[in-house]
Amino acid sequence: MKALVVEDDVKAAGYIQRGLTENGFSVDVCHDGAAAYDMAMERDYDFYVLDVMLPYLSGFDLLKKIRTAGKTGHAIFLTAKDQVHDRVAGLESGADAYLVKPFSFSELMAVIHSLQRRAEMSQPSSAVHSNTIQINDLKIDRVKHIATRNNQTLELTPIEFRLLLLLARHPNQALSRTVILEQVWDINFECNTNVLDVHIRRLRAKLDEPFGSNLIRTVRGVGYSLVYDEPKT
Repeated sequence: MKALVVEDDVKAAGYIQRGLTENGFSVDVCHDGAAAYDMAMERDYDFYVLDVMLPYLSGFDLLKKIRTAGKTGHAIFLTAKDQVHDRVAGLESGADAYLVKPFSFSELMAVIHSLQRRAEMSQPSSAVHSNTIQINDLKIDRVKHIATRNNQTLELTPIEFRLLLLLARHPNQALSRTVILEQVWDINFECNTNVLDVHIRRLRAKLDEPFGSNLIRTVRGVGYSLVYDEPKT
């Protein structure tokens, strides 16, 4: 998946770029509307993540020109302009979604996933999700906050349970460090904390080491994943 991030705030652009890259995107970044239009004409993007107030060409006008040129990638506005008429103008210019700053990166990813599902599915899923998640011999009761493996109760702290539940909700999917930190610790911007690595080690000691297989896998350069039965080596 290819994304073009157009944001004149260099720090914010870098934050978005890092998060999208961790989630498997190939990301180009541009800091003004005119240059962004040239980039959009040179290649096809699956997603455009746009600010509104840009040098030389506003985000609204940029997207109108992109749409006029026949480019069909999904477009999401990320902007501090939060008035109703701004939202209307954004959607009328051809956007698929409009998010107001300050934003959570997990919210942006939720919108992206929603747009992907909308494109892939002809009708909404009617599946009813249980309060229990089971992956091989791991069972998690989301209501009672109890996790067991091989019928043995895991003595998890609240943070460890939230971390395990997040991974279990997305089995075999690599979750980026950015998304995990946001969802579990509400850390919304890049930081140098090693809190995630510490808790992954503690969770592995309880979830994997006493049993015959590893469920938590490190995805190098991205984050972590909960995988179906992987024999210990």
